[in-house]
Order: sequence, then structure tokens, then C-alpha cells
Amino acid sequence: MSLKREWRLLLVATQFLTRIPVKLDDYQPHWLHESSRHFPGVGLLVGVLCAVVFWAISMGFSPWVSAIASTAFGIKLTGAFHEDGLADTCDGLGGGLTRERTLTIMKDSRIGTYGTLGLACALLLKVSLLATMPMMTAIVALIIAHSASRLLCTSLIVLLPYSGEIEHAKAKPMAQQMTLAQWLASGLWLLFVVAILFLLLPQAIQQITAQQWILALIFALLGVTHMYRLLKRRLQGYTGDGLGATQQITEIAIYAGLAANFMG
Repeated sequence: MSLKREWRLLLVATQFLTRIPVKLDDYQPHWLHESSRHFPGVGLLVGVLCAVVFWAISMGFSPWVSAIASTAFGIKLTGAFHEDGLADTCDGLGGGLTRERTLTIMKDSRIGTYGTLGLACALLLKVSLLATMPMMTAIVALIIAHSASRLLCTSLIVLLPYSGEIEHAKAKPMAQQMTLAQWLASGLWLLFVVAILFLLLPQAIQQITAQQWILALIFALLGVTHMYRLLKRRLQGYTGDGLGATQQITEIAIYAGLAANFMG
């Protein structure tokens, strides 16, 4: 495994998942599929930047303002990439009675009632959960959730076939299934994130109880399992929008677990 090659794939993943300007020479379409194992690494970057915004705003404003600002910054940083997937998935699954109709609705660029309500609920939950945490717990939660949720959503690429029309896919290379070995390799990113947090923020880690970590894990697994069963039953596979929705749901699930003891 060449470090130069993996760095290039990380840049491809960053370009795909964020609005961060990345310069790539001699781009090859198959790099995008291979870069999926670095999606949790991009989540680490997004989580760290959102955590910095949360910390900076909290120096002069309330936790609610910090939570709103960091959430808005994350949306700007990623171009609402995953939020768009959540909205399209809510519209499709809410308004489509057949697989074909559901996929047609999900391809529509306009947002409907189900998408609006789903997105509004997701944003309210994110802000509310982050605002109820102590500042350092929220910082840990942002970093962990952004990385782990991207790892969890890519598990669907391993477990399910692509459900949409490949010729109409926004990113055709992502229509290829991911191998279990590739997914396990991407899990190294999460281990790296945990190690960094223990090294740099040991006191913040100690503030979080074992019960909270267990709840975060259970909620996240329930979220990805629900999306797996829902996409398999309704679409017989995953779509890009479905992956985005899974990322959002598992991110919120992790926040819920880590915030559980602080909610009154």
C-alpha cells in the first residue's frame, strides 16, 4: 500500500465530500470508488473544523449559538451533501409507493414536504443535542460522530447492491460495491480518531461515562440497521441519497447517546 497513493485517494474523498478546494492531477474515475475507504478520514477533518467553530463561538456566546454556528459551518463546508441525501430519501420513501416511483422522486432536485420536515427535524435534533452537552463533550462528540457516521454509512456499500440506474448516477464509481476488506481498512481511521482524542483530550474523554459510549454505539447501530432494512425492503439496494441519509441519522444517533445524561 503506497502512502502516496493513499494520500491521493484521501484528496479525492475530500474533493467529493466537501467544498474544500483540492488540486488533483491526472484524475482517474476509479479513484473515487477506491477513495471510499477514506471517507471517515474526511469526517475527521470536518469534525475537527466544526469543533473548532463550536469552541471559538462558545468563548462569547451560549451553547445554543455555538451549536447552531458549528452545524451551519458543517453544512457550508460539505455543501449540504449529506443533508440533501436525507431530504431526497425522506421525499422518496415518504411519497413513493413503488420502487420505481421512489427512485424517480429521489432524483427530483426539488424538495417536498417529507424532505422539508425530515431535514428540519434532523437539524433541530443536532443543535439541541449539542447544546445540552458540556463544551468539551460536544467537541469530542463532533469529532467522533462525523468520522464514525461516514464509516457506518459506507457499510451499506458492502452489504447492499446499488439500486439506482448506474447510467444516471451522479457519481458512477460509487455504484460499485465495496469489499469487506476495504471497509475494515477504513475502520483504521476511527481507531486513529479515538487514539488522537485520548492523547489530546484525555480530560474530555473522562467526562463521558461508559454508559454514554454504550448508548452512542447502540443508537448508531440501530440507525444503520434501520436504514439497511429500509433500503433493502423499499429499494432492494442503496443509493447515494440513501448513504447521505444514513450518515445523518447515525451522526444524530451518536450525539443522542453522548448527550443522554445531560438532558433534563
